Amino acid sequence: MRRGHGRRGIGKTTVARLLAQRLGVPFADGDDYHSPADIAKMSAGTPLDDADRRPWLQSVGRWLHEHDVAGTGAVVACSALKRRYRDTLQAACPRAFFLHLTADRDVLADRLRRRHGHFMPGSLLDSQLATLEPLEPDERGAELNATPTPHTLADLATDLLARQL
Repeated sequence: MRRGHGRRGIGKTTVARLLAQRLGVPFADGDDYHSPADIAKMSAGTPLDDADRRPWLQSVGRWLHEHDVAGTGAVVACSALKRRYRDTLQAACPRAFFLHLTADRDVLADRLRRRHGHFMPGSLLDSQLATLEPLEPDERGAELNATPTPHTLADLATDLLARQL
């Protein structure tokens, strides 16, 4: 019931996949739960709105819930940019722990320029950053600066989770 955060070229999928391997739990990429219409919309450079995201977040939440009930735990890489999005996931899986990877806009823009084969164009970076609501003190989660290598971040996240859970 842990997930990466932020679809801004921050490395959430890579770090989340490594974290799941270190923890020995199932991994899911939240992008796989987007509808074809959502993918087409983002591919065309149009940001998703709350109505677009609702069914997607509910699907990701169901996946987390199923793994929580099964007792396996899980890691999902997911762009839960707003508090209400994280609240949707938390309602489905109350034990969820949110890991928010952070980086400067220039770092993110550079990573997006170098990323190939993803449906979200770099032109959506500013809308993603404008939508982003950092974790609030009452949310179960933590921030990690995403500048280190993905392996280092996965190690840091593993240590962090061991102390938090």
